[in-house]
Formats: sequence, C-alpha cells, structure tokens
Amino acid sequence: MTAIALTIAGSDSGGGAGIQADLKSFSALGAFGASVLTAVTAQNTLGVTAVEDISPGMIAAQMQAVFSDLAVNAVKVGMVSRSETIHVIADGLAGFQGPVVVDPVMVATSGDRLLQEEAIETLIARLLPLATIVTPNLPEAALLTRRPVAESREQMIAQAQAILGFGAKAVLIKGGHGRTAESIDYLVTDEVITPLAAPRIETRNDHGTGCTLAAAVTAGLARGLSLDEACRAAKVYVHAALEAGRNLVVGQGRGPVHHFHAWWPA
Repeated sequence: MTAIALTIAGSDSGGGAGIQADLKSFSALGAFGASVLTAVTAQNTLGVTAVEDISPGMIAAQMQAVFSDLAVNAVKVGMVSRSETIHVIADGLAGFQGPVVVDPVMVATSGDRLLQEEAIETLIARLLPLATIVTPNLPEAALLTRRPVAESREQMIAQAQAILGFGAKAVLIKGGHGRTAESIDYLVTDEVITPLAAPRIETRNDHGTGCTLAAAVTAGLARGLSLDEACRAAKVYVHAALEAGRNLVVGQGRGPVHHFHAWWPA
C-alpha cells in the first residue's frame, strides 16, 4: 500500500517552511503528501510580511475532500493562527484513527508571531488531546506551559511532562534553540524519556527546521514505523538536511535546509 501523509498547515511563499517543507519531507522519506492549507503567508528568508487566513469553511471542505477519497495514514498539523481554524481542524479530525503529529507553530524562525495569543488556550484544549505526539521547540514549549524558556535538561523534561498533562500521548521537545555542543531533543511519554542527540551545526540555513522534523516524524508514522523509530529517523534526516544545506544559496537571509540532499548536491 502507498503510505499517505496529510499536512494541515500554512503556505510559505519562500518554499522553506510550512506546507512546502512538509511536502518535500514526505516525498524525500517515501510518503505521498496531501495538503490542507490553513493560511497563506507572504514570506521569504528575511521574514513574514503578510498573513491571510483561509476561511473555516474552506479548511473543512479541503479536509472532507482528502479524507473522503485518500486512505490517509498519518496527519501533521502545523500553522493554525486563530481559534476558528483550530476548532474546524479538531472537528475534522474527530473520526480519524491514525497518528496525529501536532507541531505548535507559534513563532517563525525570523521571530514573526504566527499564532494569536488568544488561540493558545484553544490549541491546548482542542488539538493537544488529539495528538499522538507534540513537537515544540524551546520557545513554543515555554509559551504552551507559561514558563520561562528551558535552559536545562530538567526544565525541558518538566515542560514536556506538563504538555503531556494537556492530553498529548507523547512530546518531542526540541533542543535546537539551546547552546550546548550537541542539539538534544527529548522524546517524553508517561513511561520513558529518550534523548535524541546530534552535533550542533553552525549554519544560517535553518529556516523550516521544525516543520521538517515534524513532517519527517509524520512520514515515518505513515510508513508504519513506531513512534520511537519515527523520531529517531527524523532526527537523522534533519541533521543530514542541515549539514547538506549549509551550501545552499537561497535568498538573502536564513535559507532552508536541503530536503533532497540524497538526490542532488547543494
């Protein structure tokens, strides 16, 4: 059977994050990608200049079109900028039995805010209980838990466990914003805490890293990998994409990772 992964997220006109990064990651990792757009951003490697939300009715129609025809194996939820969007996505996922990856996209790599403040509680109440796994970076985990940005292993794990308390089955808290020589993520469930480490790569081409990691996890789950296997494979893929992406010349700011590093050199 063909592994099918669905991304529900915003569009990045610069091609480095959002729907575009998700579909590239799905394709690179052996899953057919379908998509539901939640918003359109005017965005490049320098930042976000405009955001226009897709209407709730159109989001619902896209979800219905995909689920009524395609045998979706796994879903990733990315940028959801407002409460109305979150409600319609949660309603549309109510009958879905497969794994759901929630990447709480709140702030872009450029620092631009992508989730309205009043929508945070809606995200916690409606989407996190549906999540097989939530994949926050350090600033996102801090916003979700209303705590300072974690600076230690203990603080990262404590915030991940707090997010478990919202109803998610697992949390992959990402250490990419940390300052240690290694970039260490922690896969946290009620039963185990698993560190996933890789050497930190100095590069300006890290736009869309979070989207790419969450999409890679989704692709692995769509292909039938266990949660642990999918997270480990995703970590390896993103590290290689960052390493290969150091030589990409895309835009004047923070460029993308190299999603297709296995097929063509930068």
